[in-house]
Amino acid sequence: MTNYLPTLRLASVVVTLGLAGCAVGPDYVRPEAPASARFKELDGWKLASPADAQLKGNWWEVYGDPILNDLMGQVSIANPTLAQAEATYRQERALVSQARAAYFPTVGLSVSATRSQSPTSVLVGKGAAVPGGSKAGPTNLVDVGLDASWEPDLWGSVRRSVEAANATSQASAATLENTRLSLQSELGIDYFQMRGLDTTAKLLTETVVAYKKALQLTQNQYKVGVAQLSDVVQAQTQLVSTQAQLVNVGVQRAQLEHAVAVLVGKAPSDVTIAPNPLTEASLVPPAPTGIPSALLERRPDIAAAERQVAAANAQIGVATAAYFPSLTLAASGGYESSSLSRLFTLPNRLWSVGPDLVGNLFDGGLRSAQVEAARAVYDQNVANYRATVLTAFQNVEDSVAALRILEEEDKLQQDAVKLAQHALDLEINRYKAGTDSYSNVITAQTTLLSNQETEVNLLSQRVGYTVSLIKALGGGWNQSSLTSSENLQVGAIDPK
Repeated sequence: MTNYLPTLRLASVVVTLGLAGCAVGPDYVRPEAPASARFKELDGWKLASPADAQLKGNWWEVYGDPILNDLMGQVSIANPTLAQAEATYRQERALVSQARAAYFPTVGLSVSATRSQSPTSVLVGKGAAVPGGSKAGPTNLVDVGLDASWEPDLWGSVRRSVEAANATSQASAATLENTRLSLQSELGIDYFQMRGLDTTAKLLTETVVAYKKALQLTQNQYKVGVAQLSDVVQAQTQLVSTQAQLVNVGVQRAQLEHAVAVLVGKAPSDVTIAPNPLTEASLVPPAPTGIPSALLERRPDIAAAERQVAAANAQIGVATAAYFPSLTLAASGGYESSSLSRLFTLPNRLWSVGPDLVGNLFDGGLRSAQVEAARAVYDQNVANYRATVLTAFQNVEDSVAALRILEEEDKLQQDAVKLAQHALDLEINRYKAGTDSYSNVITAQTTLLSNQETEVNLLSQRVGYTVSLIKALGGGWNQSSLTSSENLQVGAIDPK
């Protein structure tokens, strides 16, 4: 037993070094990102909702639309794109456990049994051996062995690999939430565009009724000899043209309904949404409270980009660790015998134990190139992170500006509709009195319808931009909801 002491002492020293070794490479520091003290486009914008309104998880519920609520719930259940992102997240979680496995030794058990026979040889002539002579009987060999090997993490390569896997998994989780938010906002925009078309269809239907009355008026005027046949033809043309517009709206609405069906993971034939025109009550613009830097915590795409930076930083450490030698401790033991009954006896025991130190003396610059490549990847991810932050600020500013400007435009457009309606009323009265031709009535009708359609489009755009603003603000998500590194390692939390 005394002969084993130097080996055991060496093993204990190596184990201690493996547990307390350093981790080479830079420690992660979150890179600085562009920031601003305020949102520029908020100046002069009066919110239609209370200023203290905060986005929550189910942000779409602020619209108070049960149909929309139901559709949003189906996105998380059946959308195939979201299912793909969720599977990617589960894969990254598994890779964390895979990286952590390198902390521990590998142990293998082997059992084998062979039966063999070899020919004997005899001496002839000057001592040359040739096959022949008597044959020995077949021999048996039974072997039971246990092998173990362990590579201590002296330079932190495994720790950096686990760190990179953790960060990548967190980035995948944030990407999953960003995919969910993008699909939900796309559904919201499509849904409100469809309701905007319902509003347009309602307007055109009412206009068709009005034009039929106008046609009846011209026909009556023509019968009594006050109007000309051309007036009747113009009225008929105006009516048919508007009916054609109404049919075209149906085509556009059908396409949007099909898009909504695909977003909720269903075939278009399985989804039918009843017409529901927009109203001013649909406008619920959220309040982007707080300073712009809060977006760094509320946007899942920013969180994903930041976690990718952390993963790239850890990979620099993995590449740097290759400069240092690797140490492997290996041990094996077992029993070998020609008789199964005498297999587990002391004379048949065999064992071996010892370290293996391996290091590269020359590699033609391979390791330095790998470290340089890892640093370049890190720099790419830092640049992507900063670009993502800037894009986030732009998204908020664009949406706020659009809502503020469209609100001002809509107020003017409402006045334009009132004026166009008044002008039409005057022209109809003049036509009835015989002082104006019917072409003036046609012009007034066209002007009114054009202004009414513009008003409907503005309302639809404004509602759509409220959804865009909610998406730009992160939809109520917060980075604190990301699974921690500790939970990723033990697999304590299941993905959503």
